[in-house]
Amino acid sequence: MAKKKVKIEASACIMCGACVGSYPDDYKFGDAGTAEPVTGEADEDSVGVCPVGAISVEE
Repeated sequence: MAKKKVKIEASACIMCGACVGSYPDDYKFGDAGTAEPVTGEADEDSVGVCPVGAISVEE
């Protein structure tokens, strides 16, 4: 799947690890404990893995 520029709403992140566990090349846990993109781009399908919708594609 294509990589897209993504952002994570840190205040919405519940630190469940769904994105990090499912897409470890695209997401990591930051110093604050919330998820963040590794490079700023991620697999387009990864947006839907977040149970609270904290990940979105930047237009």
